[in-house]
Amino acid sequence: MRYIVTGCDGKLGGRVAEIMLSKVNPTELTFTCPYIERLEPEKKRKWELSGVKVEQANYDSIEEMTKAFEGGDRIFIVSGLTIGETRVRQHSNVVEAAIQAGVNHITYTSFLGASDPAYEHVYVTPDHTATEAYIQKRHEETGVDYSFMQDNLYLENYLTTSVMLALMSGNKWYTTAGEGKATYIPKDDVARVAAALLLGKGENGKTYKICGSESISQRDIVDIINELSGKNIEYCPVSHQEFFEYLDSMHIPREATGDYSRSPVPWCGNDMVTNEGSIAEGLMNVSSNDVELVTGKKPLTAKELAKNYSYIWEKNITNWKDVQ
Repeated sequence: MRYIVTGCDGKLGGRVAEIMLSKVNPTELTFTCPYIERLEPEKKRKWELSGVKVEQANYDSIEEMTKAFEGGDRIFIVSGLTIGETRVRQHSNVVEAAIQAGVNHITYTSFLGASDPAYEHVYVTPDHTATEAYIQKRHEETGVDYSFMQDNLYLENYLTTSVMLALMSGNKWYTTAGEGKATYIPKDDVARVAAALLLGKGENGKTYKICGSESISQRDIVDIINELSGKNIEYCPVSHQEFFEYLDSMHIPREATGDYSRSPVPWCGNDMVTNEGSIAEGLMNVSSNDVELVTGKKPLTAKELAKNYSYIWEKNITNWKDVQ
């Protein structure tokens, strides 16, 4: 059996890769990333010495991916970064490459609500809706099985970059989330689910709602950060327009294809405003025990996880690239 992990250079794919190393013989693993030269050299060397096949597999090249995936049986697909038509095309490319390479099961990282029309106005959702539909279509045509992970918003983002932006803004935490609550999910827990599904746990054709174990507001998160840091961050709920204007002032582009040269975060305004707005609407306050069902362990809470990111305020981090 050969297992493929895409995006091994990223925060999520890298976590999945490390879990897989602890579960199976490294000679059964293929780790890929879009630009091999951007992969940390020491990490690449360590993986290869252990027996892992490390390959470049850019989502824009079906030919390159097909070659990289050769001999693979099951694949974990991390979603692409560029929101919109580009990402939908890239996702269809990686699915086609996996099928051409002979892969027989796809685990795909989707987004909460991708199969529910109530979420279609959230900026990132349509890409995942289209990708899920494409994978299902190709399943019917080829018999290649799949599992979907519909991830809630990642908890780490609110313990790292949200804190960073607040500290860069005079200790003011701006958001369109209002007093809404969400079951934010830690990436470590997402990675545990991904590895389990990649290894064959779970049901074929099933959608798993990957949500946290607690329903918590951003005001609650601010209180946790203030208690840990000794800071006095003020929670500032604002309108969509006011949030857009704030993000503009932070040099965060409104569109995913915008200029990120001065942006402290890798997301665009449309993404951030609608994600936060969906919290106020109650769309992210979804209860699910799928994480525990698949892994046997409940997700970490915000309070349990927050202490791991104290370096954000201790080192005065000002760019997402410095987030560990």
